Amino acid sequence: MDEDRDLLDEYEAGELAVQFDPETPETVIAWALERWHPRIASCTSFQAEGMVILDMAWRINPNVRVFTVDTGRLPQETYDMIERVRERYGIDVEVYFPNARLVEALVHRHGPNLFYHSVEARLLCCSLRKVEPVRRVLEGLDAWITGLRREQWASRANIRKIEIDHDHGGLAKISPLADWTYEEVWDYIRANDVPYHPLYDQGYTSIGCLPCTRPTQPGEDLRAGRWWWEKNAPKECGIHCPIETGGFEHEVEAILGERAHGVNGRDRAQEKSLKEAVG
Repeated sequence: MDEDRDLLDEYEAGELAVQFDPETPETVIAWALERWHPRIASCTSFQAEGMVILDMAWRINPNVRVFTVDTGRLPQETYDMIERVRERYGIDVEVYFPNARLVEALVHRHGPNLFYHSVEARLLCCSLRKVEPVRRVLEGLDAWITGLRREQWASRANIRKIEIDHDHGGLAKISPLADWTYEEVWDYIRANDVPYHPLYDQGYTSIGCLPCTRPTQPGEDLRAGRWWWEKNAPKECGIHCPIETGGFEHEVEAILGERAHGVNGRDRAQEKSLKEAVG
């Protein structure tokens, strides 16, 4: 273990998971911030859960770090949310971007709307535009806070409030809302006048990139509006749940291969990071 980092071992993570599972989100967040700040940050796309986490964390420590990823395909309303957060909380939201060379190669090879063509193509787009930038941020942290809830999707049913994120170098992953329901999230928003994404008022129940998200209909699953054209595919981008497909690694290698000439050391390091993320 790197002596300069405060990482959990398996035993400690297991003990903490049991200890904090019945605790309130505020208790979990307060403990995590006290232990790791400033090497802990909250990741948000400004959905309801992320805003609840942000509001709670800000009330505990106004200097809480908050980061997001600008994929280049976000709805204008998400950019408006960044401004609202900056104005309301006085937080300097850390905005990160994908590697421009990789996105250029992606679009050159597959077109701007490749995600509609196949699940593999969509996952490739998610990996370059979302997963790789998040991975880059997490390399500089000892812990991160997410708005994941167990009832959101089957792949999230077993998440713990405190666990080791083995997919991102072994840092701690904190999910204070793990046992909350959708109704509890919105009860908190209303009770505390928390700013929320305006697309919720247009029927959206889960919000991501503009071309990959639509409003949901009554009776549909809350994540049914994400990648709605896919059949029997995971409603995940790969940030929280690694996804492997038959041709995925091959496509990534092809994209990276097109950038083999004329890249600097930093580009190579980011491309190596992406290979590790998807391989």
